[in-house]
Amino acid sequence: MADLVSTELDGAVAVVTIDHPPVNALSAPLLEELESELGRLDADDGVRAIVLKGAGEKAFVAGADISEFPTLREAATEDSGSARGVQRLGGRMDAGRTPFVAAIHGFCLGGGLELAMCCDIRVVSEDAQLGQPEIKLGLIPGGGGTQRLPRLVGLGRALLLNMTGDFIDARTAYEWGLVERVVPREELEEAALGVARTIAQRSPVSVAVLRELAKTTRDLPLEEGLRREADGFRRCLESEDGAEGVAAFLEKREPRFTGR
Repeated sequence: MADLVSTELDGAVAVVTIDHPPVNALSAPLLEELESELGRLDADDGVRAIVLKGAGEKAFVAGADISEFPTLREAATEDSGSARGVQRLGGRMDAGRTPFVAAIHGFCLGGGLELAMCCDIRVVSEDAQLGQPEIKLGLIPGGGGTQRLPRLVGLGRALLLNMTGDFIDARTAYEWGLVERVVPREELEEAALGVARTIAQRSPVSVAVLRELAKTTRDLPLEEGLRREADGFRRCLESEDGAEGVAAFLEKREPRFTGR
């Protein structure tokens, strides 16, 4: 089988493409390959942001590979299947140091939307259709759709998507806070790359602290969240990047961040 995941470098940005025709379904081999590749890139200090996109004209990712489900049902093991695979991959992405930007076109459904929600920022084309259609199969989202989705759009809207299986368009997704930017189809990749390039120019130390706070404090009381924010600010200020950023500002020059 040909590689299901490929990577191209754009300076400090890695562009990772999922290529599993016709709709980039998340098969077990694809998830395994994607997890390995993202882990490799996250360990590379030269990579400061990762763009995740789908190949072809039809979809970012149109969901899990449903042809695997009968075998998974027979196996009936807790850790089998694309659902647990997406959960595991999302956990690795959460714990990594590198920020992720999803470039979404066409169908972004089921496990595809769950994968997109594992990213820090989502840029979508105007033709995008997003949803969690598992209910139509007599199932529920199992890769984070019952947990990540309400944290982004609120409980009622998440239940609306999860219990109807209906899709929403790009503009609705933006209005709901599910995605951060909507662009014409022909501008999608450059828009996502633009966001990633900008992040890649920032201090890796500060970016890592921001990701940590975003993922660990959202369910905490305000007082505890503010305490952790203050600790994060101190860590950035004491870092070499913090010293470089302040010095560059005072000296009226561009900073040279090293991630230390």
